[in-house]
Amino acid sequence: MTIIQLSTFLKIVESGSFSAAAAGLGYAQSTVTTQIRQLEEELGCRLFDRLGKTVVLAPQGEKLVSYAEKMLQLEREIRLDITDEDEPRGVLKLGVSESLCYNRIPEVLMDYKNEVPGIEIRLVFITHDSFPEMLQKGELDLVYTLNPYMEDERLSLLYKKAERLGFYVSPDHPLAGKRIKEKDLASYPMLLTGHDCSFRKMLLDDLAKCGVDAKVLLETSSKEVLKQFASNGLGLAFIPDMTAEKETKNGSLKRLDWRGSSFPVYSQVFVHKDKHIGKAIGSLVDIIRSDAR
Repeated sequence: MTIIQLSTFLKIVESGSFSAAAAGLGYAQSTVTTQIRQLEEELGCRLFDRLGKTVVLAPQGEKLVSYAEKMLQLEREIRLDITDEDEPRGVLKLGVSESLCYNRIPEVLMDYKNEVPGIEIRLVFITHDSFPEMLQKGELDLVYTLNPYMEDERLSLLYKKAERLGFYVSPDHPLAGKRIKEKDLASYPMLLTGHDCSFRKMLLDDLAKCGVDAKVLLETSSKEVLKQFASNGLGLAFIPDMTAEKETKNGSLKRLDWRGSSFPVYSQVFVHKDKHIGKAIGSLVDIIRSDAR
């Protein structure tokens, strides 16, 4: 079996069909069919059940998925690490929180491209509860996240910096300019991140402890949408400060003077605990560390 065959196999699993996998890989469908047939012949088993135009994993195919993922991860690590140490080459898969893409990630990637031009960065947006498993399975090489402080025996923490969450409203909102606590939020619509976001859970848990029934007008993972609703006077957006720097400067949003409970969050960089930290990863971590000062 070959890395190409395993990569094709995983692409079919991801896309759900041979034709979609062929389109995604830039192959003729006959090429994809041949690669999978050769893989099945070598392993002596059926990997997919063909149900009309769709395919589903056969039992042995389900077993192969984790092995294929590990093989592709090892191949990527070889390409990253077994190269000229001064000029590493290959692909580095970076998982990032959406909040960090407003001002941190673009600058980091520009600096990284200048310092390590032979490495191709592939960005993957992550959720707070999914990335440890993605690192464990080798789907990502490195994660740069905005999250409450995490401890996980499967991961190594390479960097941590305290960040802030805040309530943002239009300048003419009734609460603008006032000192506020949890009880002051009871009468106003709230604009919150989605159900899989730890920020939302932290706030709602705090409000519940204070006996405040939150009036949630909107829930979305898009900070841009939350900011737009807030600037139009439709509610209070609870978002990381780093995502609202531009709007605070141009006056379209105002940060409330919050005197309630604190919501500790950190920008953090994680790798798998057994990950080798060569120049490809080490340089990126150094740039993140210097850029966030």
